Amino acid sequence: MRVPFKTTYDQDLGLFQDPVQRRWYAALLAAVILLPLAVPDFLVDISMVLIYGICGVSLMVLAGYTGLVSLGHAAFLGIGAYAHVYFLQDLHLPWIVAMALAAGLSAAAGVLVGLPALRMTGVYLTIATLAFALIIQEVFTRWEHVTHGLKGRPVDKPVIFGVSFTSDLAFYFLCLAVLIAPLWLTANVLRASTGRAWVAIRDSEIAAQSMGVHLARYKTMAFAYSAGLMGAAGALFAHKIGFLAPDIFSVLLSIQFLLMVVVGGLGSLHGALYGAIFVALLPVLISEARDNVPQWAGHAAAVLGRDAGNAVYLAVDRFVKQPGLEPGIFGLILVLFILFEPLGIYGRWRKHQVFFSTFPLYKRATFRRQKTYMRADGLRSASSRPRSWG
Repeated sequence: MRVPFKTTYDQDLGLFQDPVQRRWYAALLAAVILLPLAVPDFLVDISMVLIYGICGVSLMVLAGYTGLVSLGHAAFLGIGAYAHVYFLQDLHLPWIVAMALAAGLSAAAGVLVGLPALRMTGVYLTIATLAFALIIQEVFTRWEHVTHGLKGRPVDKPVIFGVSFTSDLAFYFLCLAVLIAPLWLTANVLRASTGRAWVAIRDSEIAAQSMGVHLARYKTMAFAYSAGLMGAAGALFAHKIGFLAPDIFSVLLSIQFLLMVVVGGLGSLHGALYGAIFVALLPVLISEARDNVPQWAGHAAAVLGRDAGNAVYLAVDRFVKQPGLEPGIFGLILVLFILFEPLGIYGRWRKHQVFFSTFPLYKRATFRRQKTYMRADGLRSASSRPRSWG
Protein backbone atom coordinates (compact mmCIF):
# COMPACT_ATOMS: atom_id res chain seq x y z
CA MET A 1 0.00 0.00 0.00
CA ARG A 2 1.42 3.36 -1.02
CA VAL A 3 1.53 5.70 1.99
CA PRO A 4 2.68 9.29 1.33
CA PHE A 5 5.34 10.29 3.84
CA LYS A 6 4.72 13.83 5.10
CA THR A 7 7.27 15.80 7.06
CA THR A 8 5.57 19.18 7.51
CA TYR A 9 2.17 20.44 8.57
CA ASP A 10 1.77 22.25 5.25
CA GLN A 11 2.03 18.92 3.43
CA ASP A 12 -0.74 17.52 5.60
CA LEU A 13 -2.95 20.48 4.67
CA GLY A 14 -2.13 20.24 0.96
CA LEU A 15 -4.91 19.96 -1.56
CA PHE A 16 -3.29 16.81 -3.00
CA GLN A 17 -1.55 14.09 -1.02
CA ASP A 18 1.41 13.83 -3.38
CA PRO A 19 2.39 14.45 -7.03
CA VAL A 20 1.00 11.03 -8.00
CA GLN A 21 -2.50 12.01 -6.90
CA ARG A 22 -2.15 15.34 -8.69
CA ARG A 23 -1.33 13.52 -11.94
CA TRP A 24 -4.30 11.19 -11.50
CA TYR A 25 -6.67 14.13 -11.12
CA ALA A 26 -5.14 15.82 -14.18
CA ALA A 27 -5.73 12.64 -16.18
CA LEU A 28 -9.32 12.50 -14.90
CA LEU A 29 -9.91 16.11 -15.96
CA ALA A 30 -8.54 15.35 -19.43
CA ALA A 31 -10.86 12.33 -19.69
CA VAL A 32 -13.88 14.42 -18.70
CA ILE A 33 -12.97 17.04 -21.30
CA LEU A 34 -12.67 14.37 -24.01
CA LEU A 35 -15.81 12.52 -22.89
CA PRO A 36 -18.17 14.28 -25.37
CA LEU A 37 -16.13 12.82 -28.23
CA ALA A 38 -16.76 9.29 -26.94
CA VAL A 39 -20.48 9.60 -26.13
CA PRO A 40 -21.90 12.52 -28.16
CA ASP A 41 -25.44 11.10 -27.98
CA PHE A 42 -25.57 11.26 -24.17
CA LEU A 43 -24.48 14.87 -23.63
CA VAL A 44 -27.93 15.83 -22.34
CA ASP A 45 -27.77 13.23 -19.58
CA ILE A 46 -24.12 13.95 -18.74
CA SER A 47 -24.86 17.67 -18.35
CA MET A 48 -27.51 16.78 -15.79
CA VAL A 49 -24.92 14.64 -13.99
CA LEU A 50 -22.66 17.70 -13.68
CA ILE A 51 -25.51 19.84 -12.33
CA TYR A 52 -26.42 17.13 -9.85
CA GLY A 53 -22.75 17.01 -8.90
CA ILE A 54 -22.97 20.63 -7.69
CA CYS A 55 -26.14 19.75 -5.76
CA GLY A 56 -24.37 16.76 -4.23
CA VAL A 57 -21.41 18.86 -3.10
CA SER A 58 -23.87 21.35 -1.61
CA LEU A 59 -25.76 18.81 0.46
CA MET A 60 -22.57 16.91 1.32
CA VAL A 61 -21.23 20.00 3.12
CA LEU A 62 -24.35 20.15 5.28
CA ALA A 63 -25.18 16.47 5.82
CA GLY A 64 -21.86 14.73 5.26
CA TYR A 65 -19.44 17.15 6.93
CA THR A 66 -21.62 19.05 9.41
CA GLY A 67 -24.10 16.30 10.26
CA LEU A 68 -27.24 18.38 9.58
CA VAL A 69 -29.77 16.46 7.49
CA SER A 70 -31.97 18.63 5.27
CA LEU A 71 -35.06 17.82 3.20
CA GLY A 72 -35.42 21.39 1.98
CA HIS A 73 -32.64 21.70 -0.56
CA ALA A 74 -35.05 21.54 -3.48
CA ALA A 75 -36.38 24.88 -2.21
CA PHE A 76 -32.87 26.41 -2.35
CA LEU A 77 -32.51 25.04 -5.88
CA GLY A 78 -35.81 26.65 -6.84
CA ILE A 79 -34.87 29.98 -5.26
CA GLY A 80 -31.65 30.04 -7.26
CA ALA A 81 -33.42 29.04 -10.48
CA TYR A 82 -36.24 31.57 -10.26
CA ALA A 83 -33.97 34.37 -9.02
CA HIS A 84 -31.47 33.76 -11.81
CA VAL A 85 -34.16 33.83 -14.49
CA TYR A 86 -35.74 36.96 -12.99
CA PHE A 87 -32.43 38.84 -12.83
CA LEU A 88 -31.45 37.66 -16.30
CA GLN A 89 -34.66 38.02 -18.31
CA ASP A 90 -36.62 40.70 -16.42
CA LEU A 91 -33.83 42.94 -15.12
CA HIS A 92 -31.49 42.14 -18.06
CA LEU A 93 -28.41 41.70 -15.90
CA PRO A 94 -25.31 39.93 -17.23
CA TRP A 95 -25.38 36.15 -16.88
CA ILE A 96 -22.54 35.92 -14.36
CA VAL A 97 -24.01 38.72 -12.23
CA ALA A 98 -27.44 37.09 -12.29
CA MET A 99 -25.97 33.76 -11.22
CA ALA A 100 -23.95 35.37 -8.41
CA LEU A 101 -27.01 37.23 -7.12
CA ALA A 102 -29.10 34.06 -7.30
CA ALA A 103 -26.48 32.18 -5.27
CA GLY A 104 -26.35 35.03 -2.75
CA LEU A 105 -30.15 35.08 -2.41
CA SER A 106 -30.17 31.32 -1.81
CA ALA A 107 -27.41 31.73 0.78
CA ALA A 108 -29.51 34.40 2.54
CA ALA A 109 -32.43 31.96 2.58
CA GLY A 110 -30.08 29.38 4.08
CA VAL A 111 -29.24 31.80 6.88
CA LEU A 112 -32.94 32.36 7.56
CA VAL A 113 -33.44 28.61 7.83
CA GLY A 114 -30.25 28.01 9.79
CA LEU A 115 -30.89 30.54 12.55
CA PRO A 116 -34.19 29.08 13.82
CA ALA A 117 -32.82 25.56 13.35
CA LEU A 118 -29.87 26.13 15.69
CA ARG A 119 -31.80 24.70 18.62
CA MET A 120 -32.92 21.61 16.69
CA THR A 121 -31.05 18.45 15.77
CA GLY A 122 -31.83 15.09 14.27
CA VAL A 123 -35.35 14.41 13.09
CA TYR A 124 -36.64 17.78 14.35
CA LEU A 125 -34.23 19.65 12.08
CA THR A 126 -35.23 17.42 9.17
CA ILE A 127 -38.92 18.17 9.75
CA ALA A 128 -38.16 21.91 9.98
CA THR A 129 -36.37 21.91 6.61
CA LEU A 130 -39.21 19.86 5.13
CA ALA A 131 -41.71 22.48 6.32
CA PHE A 132 -39.52 25.19 4.77
CA ALA A 133 -39.56 23.35 1.43
CA LEU A 134 -43.35 23.13 1.47
CA ILE A 135 -43.67 26.84 2.31
CA ILE A 136 -41.30 27.88 -0.48
CA GLN A 137 -43.15 25.71 -3.00
CA GLU A 138 -46.36 27.51 -2.07
CA VAL A 139 -44.57 30.85 -2.49
CA PHE A 140 -43.50 29.78 -5.98
CA THR A 141 -47.14 29.07 -6.79
CA ARG A 142 -48.53 32.34 -5.41
CA TRP A 143 -45.85 34.86 -6.45
CA GLU A 144 -46.93 35.06 -10.09
CA HIS A 145 -45.14 38.37 -10.74
CA VAL A 146 -41.79 36.59 -10.54
CA THR A 147 -42.53 32.90 -11.04
CA HIS A 148 -45.61 33.12 -13.35
CA GLY A 149 -47.33 30.68 -11.00
CA LEU A 150 -48.71 27.41 -12.28
CA LYS A 151 -48.44 28.62 -15.88
CA GLY A 152 -44.70 28.17 -15.63
CA ARG A 153 -41.89 30.28 -16.97
CA PRO A 154 -39.81 29.59 -20.08
CA VAL A 155 -36.05 30.00 -19.80
CA ASP A 156 -33.78 31.25 -22.57
CA LYS A 157 -30.47 29.69 -23.51
CA PRO A 158 -27.47 31.18 -21.66
CA VAL A 159 -25.47 33.94 -23.34
CA ILE A 160 -22.18 34.93 -21.66
CA PHE A 161 -20.11 37.84 -22.99
CA GLY A 162 -21.93 37.59 -26.31
CA VAL A 163 -21.25 33.85 -26.66
CA SER A 164 -24.41 31.74 -26.93
CA PHE A 165 -24.38 28.30 -25.27
CA THR A 166 -27.21 26.85 -27.33
CA SER A 167 -25.58 23.56 -28.33
CA ASP A 168 -25.39 20.59 -25.98
CA LEU A 169 -21.60 20.53 -26.25
CA ALA A 170 -21.20 24.18 -25.25
CA PHE A 171 -23.61 23.78 -22.33
CA TYR A 172 -21.71 20.68 -21.20
CA PHE A 173 -18.46 22.63 -20.91
CA LEU A 174 -20.28 25.45 -19.11
CA CYS A 175 -21.62 22.99 -16.53
CA LEU A 176 -18.16 21.42 -16.21
CA ALA A 177 -16.55 24.80 -15.53
CA VAL A 178 -19.17 25.70 -12.93
CA LEU A 179 -18.75 22.28 -11.25
CA ILE A 180 -14.96 22.58 -10.98
CA ALA A 181 -15.23 25.96 -9.22
CA PRO A 182 -17.32 24.78 -6.19
CA LEU A 183 -15.33 21.54 -6.01
CA TRP A 184 -12.07 23.46 -5.73
CA LEU A 185 -13.58 25.99 -3.32
CA THR A 186 -15.15 23.33 -1.10
CA ALA A 187 -11.98 21.24 -0.98
CA ASN A 188 -10.06 24.28 0.25
CA VAL A 189 -12.74 25.26 2.78
CA LEU A 190 -12.81 21.74 4.23
CA ARG A 191 -9.06 21.69 4.87
CA ALA A 192 -9.21 25.10 6.55
CA SER A 193 -10.37 25.87 10.08
CA THR A 194 -13.98 26.24 8.93
CA GLY A 195 -14.12 22.73 7.50
CA ARG A 196 -12.45 21.26 10.58
CA ALA A 197 -15.03 23.01 12.76
CA TRP A 198 -17.85 21.50 10.67
CA VAL A 199 -16.39 18.01 11.08
CA ALA A 200 -15.99 18.58 14.82
CA ILE A 201 -19.66 19.58 15.09
CA ARG A 202 -20.66 16.48 13.15
CA ASP A 203 -18.69 14.16 15.42
CA SER A 204 -19.70 15.72 18.75
CA GLU A 205 -21.26 19.10 19.42
CA ILE A 206 -20.29 18.98 23.09
CA ALA A 207 -16.66 18.20 22.30
CA ALA A 208 -16.56 20.88 19.58
CA GLN A 209 -18.00 23.50 21.91
CA SER A 210 -15.52 22.57 24.63
CA MET A 211 -12.69 23.20 22.12
CA GLY A 212 -13.98 26.71 21.38
CA VAL A 213 -16.06 26.07 18.26
CA HIS A 214 -18.95 28.53 18.08
CA LEU A 215 -21.85 26.21 17.20
CA ALA A 216 -24.34 28.85 16.08
CA ARG A 217 -21.84 30.61 13.83
CA TYR A 218 -20.51 27.52 12.07
CA LYS A 219 -23.91 25.88 11.68
CA THR A 220 -25.25 29.05 10.09
CA MET A 221 -22.19 29.22 7.83
CA ALA A 222 -22.79 25.61 6.77
CA PHE A 223 -26.42 26.35 5.90
CA ALA A 224 -25.49 29.51 4.00
CA TYR A 225 -22.63 27.90 2.08
CA SER A 226 -24.69 24.84 1.18
CA ALA A 227 -27.68 26.91 0.09
CA GLY A 228 -25.45 29.22 -1.97
CA LEU A 229 -24.00 26.30 -3.93
CA MET A 230 -27.49 24.96 -4.48
CA GLY A 231 -28.58 28.36 -5.81
CA ALA A 232 -25.70 28.34 -8.32
CA ALA A 233 -26.80 24.87 -9.40
CA GLY A 234 -30.33 26.19 -9.77
CA ALA A 235 -29.16 28.70 -12.38
CA LEU A 236 -27.78 25.89 -14.55
CA PHE A 237 -30.79 23.71 -13.78
CA ALA A 238 -33.13 26.38 -15.13
CA HIS A 239 -31.28 26.53 -18.44
CA LYS A 240 -31.06 22.74 -18.60
CA ILE A 241 -34.79 22.03 -18.33
CA GLY A 242 -35.79 25.23 -20.21
CA PHE A 243 -39.02 25.69 -18.26
CA LEU A 244 -39.72 26.41 -14.58
CA ALA A 245 -42.82 25.35 -12.68
CA PRO A 246 -43.44 25.13 -8.92
CA ASP A 247 -44.12 21.38 -8.92
CA ILE A 248 -40.60 20.68 -10.20
CA PHE A 249 -39.08 21.66 -6.84
CA SER A 250 -41.04 19.18 -4.77
CA VAL A 251 -40.05 17.18 -1.71
CA LEU A 252 -39.30 14.23 -4.00
CA LEU A 253 -36.41 16.20 -5.48
CA SER A 254 -35.04 16.82 -1.98
CA ILE A 255 -35.27 13.10 -1.29
CA GLN A 256 -33.30 12.44 -4.48
CA PHE A 257 -30.58 14.80 -3.25
CA LEU A 258 -30.46 13.00 0.09
CA LEU A 259 -30.31 9.68 -1.73
CA MET A 260 -27.43 11.09 -3.75
CA VAL A 261 -25.16 11.74 -0.77
CA VAL A 262 -26.13 8.54 1.08
CA VAL A 263 -25.59 6.28 -1.93
CA GLY A 264 -22.40 8.08 -2.93
CA GLY A 265 -20.93 7.99 0.56
CA LEU A 266 -21.35 10.51 3.37
CA GLY A 267 -18.34 12.60 4.31
CA SER A 268 -16.59 12.58 0.94
CA LEU A 269 -16.62 14.85 -2.10
CA HIS A 270 -15.95 11.77 -4.21
CA GLY A 271 -19.14 10.31 -2.80
CA ALA A 272 -21.11 13.39 -3.88
CA LEU A 273 -19.98 12.88 -7.47
CA TYR A 274 -20.58 9.12 -7.42
CA GLY A 275 -24.05 9.72 -6.05
CA ALA A 276 -24.74 12.35 -8.71
CA ILE A 277 -23.85 9.89 -11.45
CA PHE A 278 -26.08 7.25 -9.87
CA VAL A 279 -29.13 9.46 -9.25
CA ALA A 280 -28.95 11.33 -12.57
CA LEU A 281 -28.65 8.15 -14.65
CA LEU A 282 -31.09 6.02 -12.64
CA PRO A 283 -34.23 7.57 -14.27
CA VAL A 284 -32.68 6.84 -17.67
CA LEU A 285 -32.15 3.22 -16.68
CA ILE A 286 -35.70 2.99 -15.31
CA SER A 287 -37.07 4.39 -18.57
CA GLU A 288 -35.08 1.85 -20.57
CA ALA A 289 -36.28 -0.93 -18.28
CA ARG A 290 -39.91 0.10 -18.75
CA ASP A 291 -39.52 -0.31 -22.50
CA ASN A 292 -37.48 -3.51 -22.55
CA VAL A 293 -38.22 -5.58 -19.41
CA PRO A 294 -41.79 -6.57 -20.45
CA GLN A 295 -40.50 -7.75 -23.81
CA TRP A 296 -37.66 -9.72 -22.20
CA ALA A 297 -40.04 -11.32 -19.70
CA GLY A 298 -42.47 -12.21 -22.47
CA HIS A 299 -39.74 -13.88 -24.52
CA ALA A 300 -38.55 -15.83 -21.47
CA ALA A 301 -42.07 -17.03 -20.66
CA ALA A 302 -42.75 -17.92 -24.31
CA VAL A 303 -40.85 -21.14 -23.68
CA LEU A 304 -43.95 -22.36 -21.82
CA GLY A 305 -46.21 -21.39 -24.69
CA ARG A 306 -47.39 -18.41 -26.67
CA ASP A 307 -50.32 -17.68 -24.36
CA ALA A 308 -48.06 -17.73 -21.30
CA GLY A 309 -45.63 -15.34 -22.99
CA ASN A 310 -48.41 -12.87 -23.85
CA ALA A 311 -49.85 -13.07 -20.33
CA VAL A 312 -46.47 -12.43 -18.71
CA TYR A 313 -45.76 -9.57 -21.12
CA LEU A 314 -49.05 -7.83 -20.30
CA ALA A 315 -48.64 -8.34 -16.55
CA VAL A 316 -45.07 -7.01 -16.44
CA ASP A 317 -45.94 -4.11 -18.77
CA ARG A 318 -48.85 -3.15 -16.52
CA PHE A 319 -46.59 -3.27 -13.45
CA VAL A 320 -43.69 -1.20 -14.79
CA LYS A 321 -46.01 1.53 -16.10
CA GLN A 322 -47.75 2.12 -12.79
CA PRO A 323 -47.46 5.69 -11.44
CA GLY A 324 -45.18 6.14 -8.46
CA LEU A 325 -42.80 3.36 -9.44
CA GLU A 326 -39.76 5.66 -9.66
CA PRO A 327 -40.14 7.17 -6.15
CA GLY A 328 -40.63 3.66 -4.80
CA ILE A 329 -37.40 2.49 -6.41
CA PHE A 330 -35.54 5.52 -5.02
CA GLY A 331 -36.81 4.76 -1.52
CA LEU A 332 -35.97 1.06 -1.80
CA ILE A 333 -32.42 1.82 -2.93
CA LEU A 334 -31.98 4.30 -0.05
CA VAL A 335 -33.10 1.71 2.52
CA LEU A 336 -30.90 -1.03 1.03
CA PHE A 337 -27.81 1.19 1.06
CA ILE A 338 -28.43 2.25 4.67
CA LEU A 339 -28.82 -1.37 5.76
CA PHE A 340 -26.13 -3.13 3.75
CA GLU A 341 -23.68 -0.47 2.54
CA PRO A 342 -23.80 2.55 4.89
CA LEU A 343 -20.45 3.84 3.57
CA GLY A 344 -21.91 4.19 0.07
CA ILE A 345 -20.30 3.65 -3.30
CA TYR A 346 -17.12 5.48 -2.34
CA GLY A 347 -16.87 3.41 0.83
CA ARG A 348 -17.14 0.22 -1.22
CA TRP A 349 -14.42 1.50 -3.55
CA ARG A 350 -12.18 2.26 -0.57
CA LYS A 351 -12.75 -1.25 0.79
CA HIS A 352 -11.65 -2.83 -2.49
CA GLN A 353 -8.67 -0.48 -2.71
CA VAL A 354 -7.48 -1.32 0.81
CA PHE A 355 -8.13 -5.03 0.27
CA PHE A 356 -5.93 -5.31 -2.81
CA SER A 357 -3.22 -3.04 -1.40
CA THR A 358 -2.91 -4.95 1.91
CA PHE A 359 -3.65 -8.50 0.74
CA PRO A 360 -3.20 -11.02 2.41
CA LEU A 361 -3.08 -8.93 5.62
CA TYR A 362 -6.50 -7.29 5.12
CA LYS A 363 -8.84 -7.33 8.12
CA ARG A 364 -12.59 -6.98 7.79
CA ALA A 365 -12.66 -4.91 10.98
CA THR A 366 -10.81 -2.09 9.20
CA PHE A 367 -14.09 -0.45 8.11
CA ARG A 368 -16.23 -1.62 11.00
CA ARG A 369 -18.56 1.14 12.15
CA GLN A 370 -17.30 2.53 15.44
CA LYS A 371 -19.68 3.07 18.32
CA THR A 372 -20.20 6.71 19.22
CA TYR A 373 -20.00 7.46 22.93
CA MET A 374 -23.29 8.91 24.08
CA ARG A 375 -23.84 10.59 27.39
CA ALA A 376 -26.98 8.54 27.97
CA ASP A 377 -25.04 5.33 27.34
CA GLY A 378 -22.40 6.39 29.83
CA LEU A 379 -25.02 7.12 32.46
CA ARG A 380 -26.82 3.89 31.69
CA SER A 381 -23.65 1.83 31.98
CA ALA A 382 -22.72 3.59 35.21
CA SER A 383 -26.14 3.00 36.73
CA SER A 384 -26.09 -0.67 35.76
CA ARG A 385 -22.89 -1.42 37.71
CA PRO A 386 -23.38 -3.32 40.97
CA ARG A 387 -22.89 -1.12 43.97
CA SER A 388 -20.86 -2.17 46.96
CA TRP A 389 -22.38 -1.13 50.25
CA GLY A 390 -19.46 -2.15 52.36
